[in-house]
Amino acid sequence: MPSRPTVALLAVALLLASACTHLGASSGSPVIDRIQRSGQLRVGMAGDYPPLNVQDRFRSNIGLEPDLAEALARAMGAELVAVNKPFAELIPALEAGEVDAVMSGVTMTPERNLSVAFAGPYFISGKAVLTRSDRLARSRSADDLDRPTLTLAALAGTTSQTFVEKTLPRAKLVVTESYNAGVELVLSGEVDGLIADYPICVVSALREEGLSTLPAPFTFEPIGVALPAGDPLFVNLVENYLKSLEGTGILDRLRAKWFEDASWVRQLP
Repeated sequence: MPSRPTVALLAVALLLASACTHLGASSGSPVIDRIQRSGQLRVGMAGDYPPLNVQDRFRSNIGLEPDLAEALARAMGAELVAVNKPFAELIPALEAGEVDAVMSGVTMTPERNLSVAFAGPYFISGKAVLTRSDRLARSRSADDLDRPTLTLAALAGTTSQTFVEKTLPRAKLVVTESYNAGVELVLSGEVDGLIADYPICVVSALREEGLSTLPAPFTFEPIGVALPAGDPLFVNLVENYLKSLEGTGILDRLRAKWFEDASWVRQLP
């Protein structure tokens, strides 16, 4: 039997789908028209950002963002096609038209907003450190990490990399292609810590013995859906979809499903 969030999502999806069917042969939105012609909604994800998105033992994407993407696809009467790429390649793929949207823990920054549009936020995150050091895990501010004796890892092309470069310039930075690679560097002792979004740090600390993180993040970062620039109708559709989920309480229940109930961890490799 479907869970309550799933049933509620389907109800909202059906309501939005009935609206989408009235768009006609040409909606005035290039992206919506392409989705209707192909029958596919292509959403880019890194697949290594639990609990927002991660691949389970069968290499299927699970998490808050796959749930949101699946329901949006249903709302548009389309099939969800998850396009997994390293995080640094996702925004370029959106700009090149290889995907219709990106849901992968993308922080809504002014710099990114110069090249892509955003809908949301659907989640609020912030920067934290994943470490084997109890002392670093008790850091009260980012200043405690800005030391030349520390080596910190961060994912390439993310706000975490920018955070280290601008806020922790005295620390040595090691750039990785995936979060999993960063976690392995921490576990092996090759770096003192991984700077990443708070959910990544919390989940990794739960999964890996000997790792810990901060009780609260250093920063405030809104996470949203990255969308193609120059298509306000599609942006408006996704924004209204998120507002519907927020207004009905479904988004709160999905957040609780993925952030308060750790049972999904058993699905991971």
